[in-house]
Amino acid sequence: MSDTATAPTPETHDFGAEVGRLLDLVVHSLYSEREIFLRELVANAADAMDRRRFEALTDPALAPPAEAKIRIVPDKAARTLLIADDGIGMGRQELIDHLGTIARSGTRAFGAALADARPEDRPSLIGQFGVGFYSAFMVADRVEVTSRKAGSVEAFTWACDLAAGAGRFTVVPAERATAGTDILLHLKADADSFLDPTTLEAIVRKWADHITVPITLARDGKDLPANEGTALWRKPRGEITEQSYHAFYRHLGHMFDTPWATLHWRAEGTLEFSALLFIPGARPFDLLDNDRESHIRLHVRRMFITDKAELLPTWLRFVQGVVDTEDLPLNVSREMLQTTPVLGRIRRALIGRVLGELKTRAKDPADYAAFWENFGPLLKEGAWEEAEHRGELAPLLRFRSTAEDGWTSLPDYVNRMQPGQETIHYLVGDSIEALRASPQLEGLRAKGEEVLLLADPIDAFWPERLGSFEGKRLVSVTQESAHVPADLPDISALTAAMKTALGDAVSEVRPTGRLSDSAVVLAAGAHGPDLQMQRLLRRSGRGGPAMPPVLEVNPRHPLIAALAARAAEPALVEEAAATLLDLARVQEGDLPRDPAGFAKRVTALLAGGLGNAPAP
Repeated sequence: MSDTATAPTPETHDFGAEVGRLLDLVVHSLYSEREIFLRELVANAADAMDRRRFEALTDPALAPPAEAKIRIVPDKAARTLLIADDGIGMGRQELIDHLGTIARSGTRAFGAALADARPEDRPSLIGQFGVGFYSAFMVADRVEVTSRKAGSVEAFTWACDLAAGAGRFTVVPAERATAGTDILLHLKADADSFLDPTTLEAIVRKWADHITVPITLARDGKDLPANEGTALWRKPRGEITEQSYHAFYRHLGHMFDTPWATLHWRAEGTLEFSALLFIPGARPFDLLDNDRESHIRLHVRRMFITDKAELLPTWLRFVQGVVDTEDLPLNVSREMLQTTPVLGRIRRALIGRVLGELKTRAKDPADYAAFWENFGPLLKEGAWEEAEHRGELAPLLRFRSTAEDGWTSLPDYVNRMQPGQETIHYLVGDSIEALRASPQLEGLRAKGEEVLLLADPIDAFWPERLGSFEGKRLVSVTQESAHVPADLPDISALTAAMKTALGDAVSEVRPTGRLSDSAVVLAAGAHGPDLQMQRLLRRSGRGGPAMPPVLEVNPRHPLIAALAARAAEPALVEEAAATLLDLARVQEGDLPRDPAGFAKRVTALLAGGLGNAPAP
């Protein structure tokens, strides 16, 4: 029998989700920003270390070694660069799942974001789209990942060689003495600079100096410290430069912009914690994705515990940051995190601090507008969800309006209200442009009364919860009371005939004095949701039983006056009523009930009009 063991046969797998296309995008679109590969691989290694420490809180057998660190080892002779960690590690299936497919965003979304982003912003997209590992191929032709999961004795090597084709990778059993992951990069011919220890140290200092995990760099046969590894949030604010804050912010959230606000303080007394929070200066691409949780990182005495402690509510999930407390045990369990009053008190303190910052910055309209355009819809979510803070949020909300070109607020609106005006009018729709042209505004515009124009999906919900502001009720224009001025012509015969013709398609046909130019408009019933809410419910398939609208008719309009004179002609009224109802629906951004029938009626009307017109 031979003494040489037979090498295991590698499994060959095809990449999923167009990874080959992604590799092409990363390698060529970000070529001038190649150093970010090291930022991404070190950040991934630090995350793996944090996860292992957290798992060890409930399973001490998974605890990392006391000297756990991230090692960077350049080998000029072999032209390789090794990034090794003592983290949680990966098993065979995890290597296939995590490195063989694109998580979350997909190639098309990543490519579109690259195309739209400014060149200086492109490096941040790697981390934001969860594809940071693939940046390794900007500098390497072949990448080998050897990993052993904590708690397992098995190790496996994942490998991809671009020269052999970007569409496949292999997985083979391997050996690793301890749990963790080694990423070995076989560098391209033009990547010599990433074998130079001085260059590597500069990159680590730039991008990862504040990672609390020790990072070492092999130089002259020794592993030398490459990062400061200080818990930045524990240092006095006066000792920290803006550059250091920005570097930590970019590492923390995989962002590349400058934070709009930096909040750094230490709470002392009955509750002690340090907090470093950032409000981003740019809107993340995945802000409104399904993941609505806040991911503020919770540390206990500098040790990372979890980023799922819900330290901020979902409507503040755009805030990035770290909270470090002395008031929890290091071995805190997931169950304890859900029940301890300590987190509740920290949560209230964080919310208060963020809202205080927003109130202060809102005094500068131009400055606050930049924040609002990025994150305004989330504060509206808060006005819908959070009764405790609804009163504080209301003055922070901003709107487009019929009276102002820019953003306005509820306090500003109340200050401009007409004498005797008792309600704050608002109109909800799909776009500001469509709302400005809506016939719903005609009567109020004629009276000089301002209307707030709301075009975010959440706008159909929160005004009802807020209810009023400074004693003034918020009322949707489509739900305004049906007051009929005494001087309107009597068209009761026509409205009765139109209701008969339309049947259950409408709940009521009534005259209105709130139109000046339009013949008809839709209104919501007095006790049902407004029109935009009904549209959203229908589109989502959760509309329930149909809620017929009210059709309001303008007695002063020449068309309505002419119809009123012929109200005794059932066929004419039936045809006109159906057409006017569909016209009102189109004005609201809806389709006619019967688009084909509507088209035929309009065509017939046009043909009739042209037939009576004089020849050119």
